[in-house]
Amino acid sequence: MIRIGIVGYGNVGKGAAKAVAASSDMELKAIFTRRDPESLEILSSCDVLLPFSAAEKMINDIDVMLLCGGSATDLPEQGPFFASMFNIVDSYDTHAKIPEYISAIDAAIDASSRKNIAIIASGWDPGLFSMIRLLSESVLPDGVCHTFWGYGVSQGHSDAIRNIEGVMYAVQYTIPIDDAVEAVRSGTRPALEPGQKHLRECFVVCEASADKDEIESKIKNMPNYFIDYETIVHFIGADEYFSRHSEMPHGGMVLRSGNTGNSSHVMEFSLKLDSNPEFTGSILAAYARAAFRMSGEGLSGAKTVFDVPLSYISEKDRLTLIKELL
Repeated sequence: MIRIGIVGYGNVGKGAAKAVAASSDMELKAIFTRRDPESLEILSSCDVLLPFSAAEKMINDIDVMLLCGGSATDLPEQGPFFASMFNIVDSYDTHAKIPEYISAIDAAIDASSRKNIAIIASGWDPGLFSMIRLLSESVLPDGVCHTFWGYGVSQGHSDAIRNIEGVMYAVQYTIPIDDAVEAVRSGTRPALEPGQKHLRECFVVCEASADKDEIESKIKNMPNYFIDYETIVHFIGADEYFSRHSEMPHGGMVLRSGNTGNSSHVMEFSLKLDSNPEFTGSILAAYARAAFRMSGEGLSGAKTVFDVPLSYISEKDRLTLIKELL
């Protein structure tokens, strides 16, 4: 059995716990939280909820730690910290900073006495969509690739808003622009900037004393998240937030249009998710299996989905996969 630990008891953490419970080759040993464990309702799949400080005492009890914090502020600190003690898997999703994040993880592992492996950025984008981009680019080198996200809730963008001083609750919906999607599907290879492909709509509950104009300005000018997009900000009450914005759907698509000789082609991969965090948690659990196997082979350091053999994320053995899926 692969012994799993989870860091973070938010939506992704709970989704990961469900995925581990559904895996016949995994056992959830503990969930670690920054909050008071006694104040939280414990999932039926795990009766061990511990503070962060307890993690260091369980180095020999956990094979892979799933990091389920946000990319804006949590993972830049938690990734290197936990990678120095455990094999880890995370869904770090600040695309522009992934090389920097990999360097920080590698430095932490190199400085530790435990040569762990860290599979980072292994959600659905980056992650599954990254693999599709690589696959489609390799098959159609003479082509153009476009990624669209939504309609749905972006956890990373929502988390980034919630980290603004004065914000109590926030959710951000990413909305593809239909004309841009159809232009790509037509095979005409349109040149599209990020802001021409998506809108970002935010619903924010702030403290009574907060400066709404300042919060809106901070959102719209946030690097890596909002500054390049048309962003709409709505300030609402807590009742409306919980009654209308408690679900977390998402999805998206990767399209590549290209040519081979005089023939044109369009490749498309899409997702429609009822629960973004549960789907992300399921991906993390699958890559925990890969981390366990790769660590057992003596590999170490920061890895991405590009470095993981696809068969390593499956519960099935190689011959079964060949027989059933090839």
